[in-house]
Amino acid sequence: MLSLRTHRTRAGAMLIAGVAVTMGLVGCSSSSSASGAQAGGGGSFTCPTTTSGNWSPTIPAPTATPPATSAGGAVNVVAYSVPKPAYDALSTAFKKTPAGAGVTFKSSYGPSGTQSKNVAGGQKADYVGFSVGSDLTKLVPSKVAAGWDSGPTKGLVSDSVVVIAVRKGNPKHICGWDDLIKPGVKIVTPDPATSGSAKWNVLAAYEHVLLNGGTDAQAQDYLTKFFKNVVVRASSGAVATTQFTSGTGDALISYEDEAIDARQAGQSLDYVVPAQSFLIENPAAVTKTASASAKNFLDYAESVDGQTIFAQTGFRPVVAGTNPGPVKGANDPNNPFPNPQKLATIEQLGGWSAVNDKFFSDNGIVTKIEGDS
Repeated sequence: MLSLRTHRTRAGAMLIAGVAVTMGLVGCSSSSSASGAQAGGGGSFTCPTTTSGNWSPTIPAPTATPPATSAGGAVNVVAYSVPKPAYDALSTAFKKTPAGAGVTFKSSYGPSGTQSKNVAGGQKADYVGFSVGSDLTKLVPSKVAAGWDSGPTKGLVSDSVVVIAVRKGNPKHICGWDDLIKPGVKIVTPDPATSGSAKWNVLAAYEHVLLNGGTDAQAQDYLTKFFKNVVVRASSGAVATTQFTSGTGDALISYEDEAIDARQAGQSLDYVVPAQSFLIENPAAVTKTASASAKNFLDYAESVDGQTIFAQTGFRPVVAGTNPGPVKGANDPNNPFPNPQKLATIEQLGGWSAVNDKFFSDNGIVTKIEGDS
């Protein structure tokens, strides 16, 4: 098996080496460019497999010794909507540890951008977790101390990749990005104005063209066609999933963990890991007014035990030594996190400040394309 070597840079990105698969140029990444929709049973369509190896981060787990006794009190968690199942499981497990005995949790979930604005506006928070780094850095230094990302994981508690969820059996034969812009394909994806998930999705759609050797002009042309097939833009990734599982659209652009979680919950869908995807990096931090128990909870989330829980709920772990065992709901539960052939990162695009300015500002590429679609 291929063991993917990874490391975090100061910008918090994961660089990928050791995956060398020759890809076609832009326009040649459709039905043969994905791993997924591994649906069994008669009448189902299975995409060719083009992923390789296993996700294998090499960041050492933090070595802080957990407290022998609990500080008690309450932890107010404010986070984006998608990881609610993970945080529910994390809080339950944490309360069973010496550090979490007697601790209570109050949680608030919603679109990443909205949640960040709420905390900035005064919503009580001890622990904050967002979809994108820029939603957290907006709170520095007023609510979160500088240096929140100086630890071994650079402030990240989970990873994922962008995938394409499809109807059971993949009746539209959607295996890659080019299949999404075919006539009659209806796409569901959140709204970048409120959702961090939406930003990851759009960046993956755009960057797949560049990863295949295309130009920015070709990528913008692709994105224009992509948005013409979008039929609904939800406020968050979780809302988009609910709309899709309720019958809207043919394809849902989503986090891999969101697709896995939906299947764990009994939803009938398949998902495709496209050959070209985008590395999703999810940050978390404690606020300046955080309780001692909130700090202990963050340490737990970054530990191997905490990372195992993230992985069991569909997130890719960020630290080495995490072995979740079979992951229910994954295309291959025994190899739940295959490596896409090509994976873009935020660092490669210059960081969130540059990305937001180029794509999501008032004059950004995505803003203009959305306005015209």
